[in-house]
Formats: sequence, C-alpha cells, structure tokens
Amino acid sequence: MPFVLDASIVLDWALEEHRAAAETARRRLTGDTALVPGLWWFEVRNGLVIAERRRRTSADISTSFLRQLAGFPVVIAQLPGETGLLSLARRHNLTVYDAAYLELALREGLDLATLDAELADAARAEGVRLVG
Repeated sequence: MPFVLDASIVLDWALEEHRAAAETARRRLTGDTALVPGLWWFEVRNGLVIAERRRRTSADISTSFLRQLAGFPVVIAQLPGETGLLSLARRHNLTVYDAAYLELALREGLDLATLDAELADAARAEGVRLVG
C-alpha cells in the first residue's frame, strides 16, 4: 500500500544515519509507491546542500544519491486545498511545509513516514499511522 514520504526520511538515507523508521520506509519502497507533496523535491535538495556545507556529505555523493533516488517509485501528488492545509498547520502549530505531508496522508488515507517529532505527534493526533 502506498505511503507518504517526508524529506527527513530521504535525508536519513542520503546521510546513512540508519534510523529505524527510515529503514522501514526504504524496505517498503521495494513493493510500494511513495506519495510526496511538490515541495519534497526542493526539500530533499536543500537538505543535501546544507549537509554539504556542514561537511556531512559531498557534492559528488549528493549527485550520486539523487541519481539513485530517481529510480525510486515516488509520485508527486496534486496540490492540496488551501483551507485544509492551513487548518492543520494552525491546529498543530506546524509549518505549512510539514502540514503538506500530513494533509496528503489524510487526504489519501495513507501512512506517513517521517523523522520529524512534531509532525509525527500531529499525525498521531489526526489518527494517521506512522511508518516504523
């Protein structure tokens, strides 16, 4: 069954941190598809550039990782409705960026893979199951 994939999970893969939830999400992608909001594409790349600046990875490793990531079954979802998105952000004190992942999970009735503690708490409060 598809699931919603947060950028924090993907950055765990890129930086080889091997957190349990990230590893579970990676295993699920062998047979499942991940849905992501459009901002995911930018968040992943921004996270890699920041990791390069902090010398946690290199440009060559980031480039190689992005080539690998392109082969994963990840689908960018349609934009959410503004009212629902803003309501979630306000209700759970989330950024609109994080609320986009939660809104997508709620809209599609899917599990959410994230390493963000605040987003995970909001997901639980909304009855969304977490991966891992």
